[in-house]
Amino acid sequence: MLFHKALRLLSPILLLLNESVHGKVIPPRDSYDGCRAIPGDYSWPSLADWNALNKTVGGRLIATIPIGALCHRTYSSQTGDIASYDKQKCQELRDSWFLPETHLASSSSPMAYAFSNNSCNPWLDPAVSCTIGRHVVYAINALGPSDIQQGVKFAKAHKIRLVIRNTGHDYLGRSTGAHALGVWTHNMKSMELTKYQSRDYSGPAVKIGAGVHGVDAYTFANSKGLVVVGGNCPSVGIAGGYTQGGGHGPLASKYGLGADQVLEWEVVTAGGQLLTANCNQNSDLFWALRGGGPGTFGVVVSMTVKAYPDSYASTAYFSVLDNGTNTDTIYKAIGSFLTLLPNIVDAGVYALWVVNPAGFFLMPAFAPTLRKGELDKILKPTLDAMDSLKLGYQYSSSENPTFLSAYKSLTSSWNVSDYSTGGRLIPRDVAKNNKDALVKAIRHIGSKTLFSAVSFNVKNGVSSPDENAVNPYFRSSLFNVFMGVPLNYTDYNGQTGENEITNDYLPALAALTPNGGAYPNEADVNQPDFQSVFYGTHYKKLLTIKNKYDPQGVFYAKAGVGSEAWKEQVDGRLCQIKSAAS
Repeated sequence: MLFHKALRLLSPILLLLNESVHGKVIPPRDSYDGCRAIPGDYSWPSLADWNALNKTVGGRLIATIPIGALCHRTYSSQTGDIASYDKQKCQELRDSWFLPETHLASSSSPMAYAFSNNSCNPWLDPAVSCTIGRHVVYAINALGPSDIQQGVKFAKAHKIRLVIRNTGHDYLGRSTGAHALGVWTHNMKSMELTKYQSRDYSGPAVKIGAGVHGVDAYTFANSKGLVVVGGNCPSVGIAGGYTQGGGHGPLASKYGLGADQVLEWEVVTAGGQLLTANCNQNSDLFWALRGGGPGTFGVVVSMTVKAYPDSYASTAYFSVLDNGTNTDTIYKAIGSFLTLLPNIVDAGVYALWVVNPAGFFLMPAFAPTLRKGELDKILKPTLDAMDSLKLGYQYSSSENPTFLSAYKSLTSSWNVSDYSTGGRLIPRDVAKNNKDALVKAIRHIGSKTLFSAVSFNVKNGVSSPDENAVNPYFRSSLFNVFMGVPLNYTDYNGQTGENEITNDYLPALAALTPNGGAYPNEADVNQPDFQSVFYGTHYKKLLTIKNKYDPQGVFYAKAGVGSEAWKEQVDGRLCQIKSAAS
């Protein structure tokens, strides 16, 4: 994109820090005990250190200039203010800000804007200075294990924070961090079809590099007459947070979660080792990486996943618009839909539905290996319920010859940059035994903001809920709620949407699901008791594995396993909490 090209002209690829700001020498500080270093500390890398790292990784060390810098007259870095404002390029940036592709090309831009700490807001007056905020300071454009190993080694040697980033498509801010060195795996794009043989599986598999997007994996598999399990958004990195966090998607009701598909990992550990993790080697790490959360146990280089024969797939949509007089009837229809959902997902259908002030929408039901007529028959009881309520709606369905063609016909997903977000898993028994209260909670949220849900049956994706690290609560869940409160960039208060989600919307669902769970990739970063809510009964085992492979806490991710031992200070410094670490 033009604004990315313009941004690269602002400075060389490596923007070297020096030890002065605006000509004033800053005396170095002692590093705080148990804290990661920040600029000004004795252990913070010197100019020579950064130059040496850049040379070691083949000149692919990238200094961060936030992409919003084009909308500001100055960018305040440690080397001083840099003129950067370009009115035309700024408008181009604003026009494309909410597209994932805008952030994918950056080694530092978090799609979840709140985690930049509003440091370089493209909608503010150009006179307001852009700062680095919570962006990483540098990122290594990693092309292989050696680059990752050098990044881990450098971060440990200088006691600085390390962040793992692929696409930056992350709702919890795990792919950015203040005063950090980023390992950017986005350009590790290898894909290979293999024949995999193990005690648990024999058949076709695809080995996927850490930087491969979901749609790329789908396209590659399609070219071989196969399908692989991935997510809804085409730009989500399939081997990163998606699979490591569990991973639901259009094939979930047919084959299970993304984590259920993994046969093998290649991973760089905190000790700098390149390990193979599968059911025979490093099996504890293999277990943890399949659903135990991203950015926590190591840096994934590649994963090998099961592949299945391709087939036709059908999709269906309906929309019910709220005209101001039919609201009560809409929520009666939603109650009927909840009653019918188990039969829908048990037939292998994955259903994404939305409730918001505009109405009630199925967008879509996705049915792999089912004909259009079969999907219509499965959804007919829902349509009959709306007919009996005399509720007007629009319905359409279609059939495609391959999974990929059906997937490409889907409605575009929302971008992370639009919302503060949160989520909750809703089990089958709540929809069955406490339906009216559930509808009331849905109305409480959906009448004010975005309430979306994806419905699935992933119970049969594993032989038992303990086969991998995914929260066992997932296996009895009927749908995952994902809600969003829109951000206001011109009057930004990063806490407003988060507070509404944490203190109002999510408690309405939590009251119905005591001792419940949430999908850690689409959850509230401020979730109380995240250990049990995100990881369930697996947390204790996960923490033991974390401490085995990363005893020094090199890898930190918000609400990740072991993160309770750390706290971010007001200045962004990451510090160990003595009581939690002991």
